[in-house]
Amino acid sequence: MNQAKEISTRNRILQMMKTSGPLSTREITEQLGITEMAVRRHLGTMERDGLIESKMIRQTLGRPTAVYGLTESAEGMFPKKYHTLTLDLLGELENEYGENSVNHLFDRRKDKLNRQYEADMQGKELPEKVRRLAEIQNENGYMTEFKQQEDGDLVLMEYNCPISQIANRYTHACECELKLFESLLDASVERTECLAQEGRRCTYVIKSGRQGAEH
Repeated sequence: MNQAKEISTRNRILQMMKTSGPLSTREITEQLGITEMAVRRHLGTMERDGLIESKMIRQTLGRPTAVYGLTESAEGMFPKKYHTLTLDLLGELENEYGENSVNHLFDRRKDKLNRQYEADMQGKELPEKVRRLAEIQNENGYMTEFKQQEDGDLVLMEYNCPISQIANRYTHACECELKLFESLLDASVERTECLAQEGRRCTYVIKSGRQGAEH
């Protein structure tokens, strides 16, 4: 079986589990019409890759049987257009109360995140703060890395933006992120590239102090 067929079979197994819930090896074998050995090989690979997980269920008769279901990581592979609903709701809010009402929501979110993470920054030097901020952003799906340049400036780069569709419509979301970084780092932060403005990434140059921090 070539690689394309291997991937296709595993995708079919994921689809089956999505529509039918956890399945046993026997049930998967019957639906796919391939050997049980081949099914077990696929399941082993998928479990190793963190796409499925197994659990034992009790049968009315006989020994407990292992069934396989999707992990949270696998669930994330299926299309979920949450941003469409979010944009619809924000649009209704804007139509009813004006754009300032939407901006106020982003400001509230920024303040909430600041309170949530400010304790993580206490007692740290600026490079340590930026490293922790990169970890926080990675945990939230931003695919972040940072480096220190020869002149001492710190550069934070985000290669993914989970709210890019929203930021494309409401640029105040980007402004709030910038202000959040300035507050958490207690430093001057300049955005030099932005995904929401057709950049390859969001790039932030960070300097000690808060001079020139207004953007």
